[in-house]
Amino acid sequence: MKTPIISPSILSADFANLEKSFKMLNQSDADWVHLDVMDGNFVPNISFGMPVIKSLRKLTDKVFDAHLMIEQPERYIHNFNLVGVDILTVHYETQIHLNRTVDLIKKTGMKAGVALNPHTPVSLLKDIVSELDLVLIMSVNPGYSGQKFIEHTYQKIAEVKNMIEAHNSKTLIEIDGGVNDVNAPKLFAAGADVLVAASYIFNHDNPIKAIRNLKYF
Repeated sequence: MKTPIISPSILSADFANLEKSFKMLNQSDADWVHLDVMDGNFVPNISFGMPVIKSLRKLTDKVFDAHLMIEQPERYIHNFNLVGVDILTVHYETQIHLNRTVDLIKKTGMKAGVALNPHTPVSLLKDIVSELDLVLIMSVNPGYSGQKFIEHTYQKIAEVKNMIEAHNSKTLIEIDGGVNDVNAPKLFAAGADVLVAASYIFNHDNPIKAIRNLKYF
């Protein structure tokens, strides 16, 4: 039976004890680890960068799923590859030459993703979707954990799914923002492949159970 890929975002983890959080993730059913990198420009918040990711890479063998909420991400592609990122996702809204950036990511050996803000039409990806490994649909406005899920996300999933199938592509659909045990089954049924959750997991009394709730509903 197919189940969603679960990618817990450490944005809501205890940054004073990330090693403990990673021990939990290693014991859990989490498939990936979601790394929200913010620069204080593209989004108002600032999170962490390459030195932290390099240190965290030693703590797990799980896939590092990096989501760059930064301006001019193409300047740092090589650096993210060097610190052990497996999937690198950039925002459509930051790109002038999207094809070039995607090509640069893939040439490093990393998988390439493109993220869309809630107001960005999915139709803008129709000419490049077949080249992508991942489309990340933001179901909240990027920059902060704990925001309310935007219901229009379901419609966007359906549109991306139709686009992917029309191109006979294996591109995965990832959802980030407000994901919990209530909407996870609906998102998966709508066509999502990867579910990102931060506050739902790390604020839960039992984070391992929370991850299981998202994967096996």
